[in-house]
Amino acid sequence: MRRTLQGLCKGLAIMAASMPLCAMAFPDKPIRMVVPYSAGGGADNTARVVAQKMGEILGQTIVIDNKPGAGGVIGADAVAKAAPDGYTVLYDASAFAVNGALRKLPFDPASDFIPVSLVATAPQILVVAANAPYKTVADLIASARKTPGKLTYASAGAGTGSHLAAEMFNEQAKIELLHIPYKGGAPALTDVMGGQVAIYFGNTASTLQYVTSGKLKALAVTSRKRIQGLPNTPTLAESGMPDYEVLEWNGVFLPKGTAQDRVQAIAGAVQKAVADPGVRARLQQAGLDPVGNPPQAFKSFLQGESLRWHTLVKARGIRVE
Repeated sequence: MRRTLQGLCKGLAIMAASMPLCAMAFPDKPIRMVVPYSAGGGADNTARVVAQKMGEILGQTIVIDNKPGAGGVIGADAVAKAAPDGYTVLYDASAFAVNGALRKLPFDPASDFIPVSLVATAPQILVVAANAPYKTVADLIASARKTPGKLTYASAGAGTGSHLAAEMFNEQAKIELLHIPYKGGAPALTDVMGGQVAIYFGNTASTLQYVTSGKLKALAVTSRKRIQGLPNTPTLAESGMPDYEVLEWNGVFLPKGTAQDRVQAIAGAVQKAVADPGVRARLQQAGLDPVGNPPQAFKSFLQGESLRWHTLVKARGIRVE
């Protein structure tokens, strides 16, 4: 009997030692979350909120690793080339779906990543100076048509969300606003407030405060529904552009080849984190609409985003120098 038990124990020990890594508990060490943008920016701030709660859910620390550069390409490339073991995660933003249309990439966004979960979305706000003569989107469009190529719009730089939202506006309104690119959203907002540039499509996190304080006038929002912070401001769809919708977003990805059980573990942690009341409140305070959807739903969302922006970039001849 004793020999039988000893043999059984040895057999179990050999089996345990030979078990593949994927059968071991996951995660059993800290996870690296790459944010391909600078520390202190919108994506970085929300990543830290979500990562903290995800770490509590998974029982491991999630370390934020900022790798900015080339509109998010440098950080995303690092994740694309990382070991597909679930311990390197990408926390990206709307540029992920746009970069392939604007730049030659060292990876394929559609095949080199596994979409895990859409964390949150946020509309942009079409703003003008507080003393601008326009009261509605129709007023703005009428003015642009009277003087083609004269009315200006600011952006945070070529290829940014503010640039693409304005070009979508040009395309659907059949007008030609003149692009004035800036090195970031802050100086663009300053010049719109001062009247040096006519309009700007700003994200809610940076722009809403200036609207509520009276320093800027909001003509419309880019989402399908009105936003909580501006209940009296119509959507562009309500303003005569029924097909207009532009959302900024944040989402989580893993490198291709990551085992399905680990994809599901990360996806579950994201969804639980975003569903947490405290996390939701902090995201909403930043002007975001929490989502936290499953991988297949996020994949479908990405396909639609990629098609939309590739079509616009080609139609408008948009380039990034």
